[in-house]
Amino acid sequence: MTLVQQIITIAMCAVGTMLTRFLPFLVFSSKKPIPKYVDYLGRALAGTVFGMLIVYCLKDVNVLQGSHGLPELIAIIVVIALHLWQRKMLLSVAGGTVCYMLLVQLVF
Repeated sequence: MTLVQQIITIAMCAVGTMLTRFLPFLVFSSKKPIPKYVDYLGRALAGTVFGMLIVYCLKDVNVLQGSHGLPELIAIIVVIALHLWQRKMLLSVAGGTVCYMLLVQLVF
C-alpha cells in the first residue's frame, strides 16, 4: 500500500471506531428512557453470541479421531469452573483459551 492508502485506511478505521463509540450516546439521550427492545437486546445478545461462539469452536471436533475431543472438553470444563468460581467473563474465556492451547501444544 502506498502512504496515501495507509493514511486513508487508518483514517477510515478511526472514523468507524469513533462512530460506533459515539453513536449510541447521540441516538439515546439520557433524558429519555431506553426503548424496551434495546434493553432486551442488551440482555439477550451476550448469551446468543457465546452460544454461537461455542457452536463455531466445536463444529470441527471429531470424537472418532485423534484425541477424541478431550482438549476441547477439558477447556470447556475449565471455562465453566472458572465462571462458576469467579463470575468474570474475561477470566473464564482467557483461562479456557490458555488451557486449550497448552493442552494441544504440550499434551495432545
